[in-house]
Amino acid sequence: MIILGIESSCDESAASICKDGKILSNVVSSQKVHNNYGGVVPEIASREHDRLLNHLVVKSINEANISLNNIEGIGVTKGPGLAGALLTGVSFAKGFSQSINVPIIGINHLEAHIYANFLAYPKLEYPLVCLLVSGGHTQIWYIKNIFDYELLGDTRDDAAGEAFDKGSRILGLGYPGGPVIEKIANKGNSDAINFPRALMEKDNLEFSFSGLKTSLLYLVKKEQLFDVEDIVASYQKAILDVLVTKLLRAINIKKVNTCIIAGGVAANKCLRRMVNDKLNNRINVYYPDINLCTDNAAMIAFLAEIYLMKGIRSSIDFEVVPNLKLK
Repeated sequence: MIILGIESSCDESAASICKDGKILSNVVSSQKVHNNYGGVVPEIASREHDRLLNHLVVKSINEANISLNNIEGIGVTKGPGLAGALLTGVSFAKGFSQSINVPIIGINHLEAHIYANFLAYPKLEYPLVCLLVSGGHTQIWYIKNIFDYELLGDTRDDAAGEAFDKGSRILGLGYPGGPVIEKIANKGNSDAINFPRALMEKDNLEFSFSGLKTSLLYLVKKEQLFDVEDIVASYQKAILDVLVTKLLRAINIKKVNTCIIAGGVAANKCLRRMVNDKLNNRINVYYPDINLCTDNAAMIAFLAEIYLMKGIRSSIDFEVVPNLKLK
């Protein structure tokens, strides 16, 4: 099937064409305007989606070298995400599906991040453990089979990506925090400061990053004499230590031979190195390409095709769900 995917859950506007599990085009426009505010402004995000989506869809169709008549279905993110941003994308997708008379399905953004790995590696086999880590979520899943999920661990407060963004804001480094912290951390000593790691008790698979953020804030207020590179490197290591430790625990508990990393933080090269070093080739580890880690529409189109091929579709009056969970 030839599927159009549309993504507008936060501050990336995106459109993609996938055919038979392969990407024909994947167009993403990151809304740089939010950099001026130190974070995403929901109203601005919605307006930017409204301004950009038609252009991005046309561009994705042209890059895929297809016509409107070739599109057989539409997938669009219905949640989780910012309510206004989701509404903009879903409203556009509904109108588009009606105009060309093709089925539409609302897609869970978190589930799409997981299946970005299957888009990149079609021969992935179940069961497996997934570390899903992004700006809004930090979770560990045991995936027994297609669409069969067991939540092993979740965050009690901030997500890991949120900790990167808030840490960057405290240090005055800019937004988004993940890439800038990773870049600066490469120049620092990650053992210079012993930041706290929460919930590290044996067999605990939950996360908490609010205390780490507070510790960084107190450090900055005390004006202690540390190089910013060392602060950033130590702060990043504290986040990644927790992620990797919990992932290894989950792998040992479930005794799987495969794990996948998904979500925007999966793009962090230091995280990838730490996971590879700790596992030391004991099991198979998979990460999507960098452009499939961050928000994109290819993962939406890919998952939509799986559902539509199974005869599963949404009614035209389906609603967005900003706090949508993965079950």
